[in-house]
Amino acid sequence: MGSNSSRIGDLPKNEYLKKLSGTESVSENDPFWNQLLSFSFPAPTSSTELKLLEEATISVCRSLVENNPRTGNLGALIKVFLSRTKELKLSAECQNHIFIWQTHNALFIICCLLKVFICEMSEEELQLHFTYEEKSPGSYSSDSEDLLEELLCCLMQLITDIPLLDITYEISVEAVSTMVVFLSCQLFHKEVLRQSISHKYLMRGRCLPYTSKLVKTLLYNFIRQEKPPPPGTHVLPQQSDGGGLLYGLASGVANSSPFPSSIPHAFQINFNSLYMALCEQQTSDQATLLLYTLLHQNSNIRTYMLARTDMENLVLPILEILYHVEERNSHHVYMALIILLILTEDDGFNRSIHEVMLKNITWYSERVLTEISLGSLLILVVIRTIQYNMTRTRDKYLHTNCLAALANMSAQFRSLHQYAAQRIVSYTCRHLRRYVYVLDKLYFPHSHCSTLQHCFSTLSDNGEELLSLTCSHILRSYASSLFSLLSKKHNKVLEQATQSLRGSLSSNDVPLPDYAQDLNVIEEVIRMMLEIINSCLTNSLHHNPNLVYALLYKRDLFEQFRTHPSFQDIMQNIDLVITFFSSRLLQAGAELSVERVLEIIKQGVVALPKDRLKKFPELKFKYVEEEQPEEFFIPYVWSLVYNSAVGVYWNPQDIQLFTMDSD
Repeated sequence: MGSNSSRIGDLPKNEYLKKLSGTESVSENDPFWNQLLSFSFPAPTSSTELKLLEEATISVCRSLVENNPRTGNLGALIKVFLSRTKELKLSAECQNHIFIWQTHNALFIICCLLKVFICEMSEEELQLHFTYEEKSPGSYSSDSEDLLEELLCCLMQLITDIPLLDITYEISVEAVSTMVVFLSCQLFHKEVLRQSISHKYLMRGRCLPYTSKLVKTLLYNFIRQEKPPPPGTHVLPQQSDGGGLLYGLASGVANSSPFPSSIPHAFQINFNSLYMALCEQQTSDQATLLLYTLLHQNSNIRTYMLARTDMENLVLPILEILYHVEERNSHHVYMALIILLILTEDDGFNRSIHEVMLKNITWYSERVLTEISLGSLLILVVIRTIQYNMTRTRDKYLHTNCLAALANMSAQFRSLHQYAAQRIVSYTCRHLRRYVYVLDKLYFPHSHCSTLQHCFSTLSDNGEELLSLTCSHILRSYASSLFSLLSKKHNKVLEQATQSLRGSLSSNDVPLPDYAQDLNVIEEVIRMMLEIINSCLTNSLHHNPNLVYALLYKRDLFEQFRTHPSFQDIMQNIDLVITFFSSRLLQAGAELSVERVLEIIKQGVVALPKDRLKKFPELKFKYVEEEQPEEFFIPYVWSLVYNSAVGVYWNPQDIQLFTMDSD
């Protein structure tokens, strides 16, 4: 490079780079290094410019790969950088711009070279390039100095110890970028690396004492969200996306280890500042992943957050992620949902969210919500997520966790908003109707029940449209006769119907249609929704007149399922409540207003003997990570790093860990 290089296009012809990558060894004390490091071309600020930089320097890098085992010039460059970092803190205090500028340039070159080395060779080969001994050119010894480990330790110290000032901002960003590059060997392997050299250095080597301080520094970088210094106050041209760059890259460092460390990261940090930063940053995948990691793995932070009296500041952004599920990638939705599941494991959280009243939720467009509790809004969003999943993505893991969150909350449902109560019941009824339709298609595969088929095909995604009176009559009479048949040999009938259907399709080798495959899923959803309703009735009936009202409004459909063998046990309490309050409404006469019905319900709650409601085991679900969570998290973390690393470019054709079109 050198003082004469001012453009990326000049780099392939640069004499200093040719000497660095050539066949001649350069001593670490040679004046050549000061000349090499005195370049000032504008730093790349976009992936396009970074790609041009790689294309311009790839020949130089590959030449160094070939010649370095004999010259050791890569090691000499690293030693020059290491010697300079010892004076970096003092240079920052003394405002020595030139020294910091040259040190940054050294690290910039190392980062560019390291990226190519890691992409084109194994970790073992890479380690050999860093263990070159000057006394014995071309030989490698296990006793030789490991510059790779020393460089990593130096980077960790630079990130943690050098104050983040205007003149040190660029070199701090470059240090994080280089650490990410150092760990990036995972990108070029389809399988998760379980014996990574970088992991060994971080978790067992000389770097181990710095890991806690590094995590603490990265968290503080996330909290502070430092903006790039204004032009003219730092040593390099301003980056275009500096605000989130430091955290965007650092997230990869903080999350790159595939296995939990046995050494706890013990340090103190301001929980309030961290909480506020997490609330403000939840629009990004990185912040949601960080929140998940802290809640799941740190009991102190989880306890602190659950004790906050302003949980709406954290929960509302999570709900908005789920609400806009169509616009989010599936991993982001998973993380948001699991966060809700972890929060709903706490009874205090489940009670408090119904005490927080919200006004004018502008992003919720299905209905104008002028005032609603946080708890009722959470129910609406989760049910909408289940519904979207059942009709679009059809992911069993997603709807199972949604139902688990609702089940955890159900015993503490309080003063449910009328729309939330309506959605709980209408969503259950939607699947009850769907269940009847699927049974019809299974048991009478050639009947082509056009009326039922038309009814279900015209139901919109939000499930609010009601079936016509004619269809309701058909459902009522059909379900009654069908369930009387199924009550004796329910499973046998389904088995025979399924076998018959398979037989009719086997000749053409056509798979079982979706409605046959979906039967168990539909039954599972119905069962869980009925259990959620039952849990609310048995634990907080007197707090939820709107739920009783919604049940009474749909009582005809629920009555059809009172003797169904799959739901009979859980229907007992629901049937009791419907029968009890229907009787009281009948006594009150016809043409009752909504207000009068609710008044009768509130009066009836006091008169209903609680001992008549059958007790069931408490609904409680706990989030547990998969047996090998790294199989999910490592590709996810690196996809985030790949997409957000403004200061690093990787050729997409070289990436093996994930596909470019993956979420």
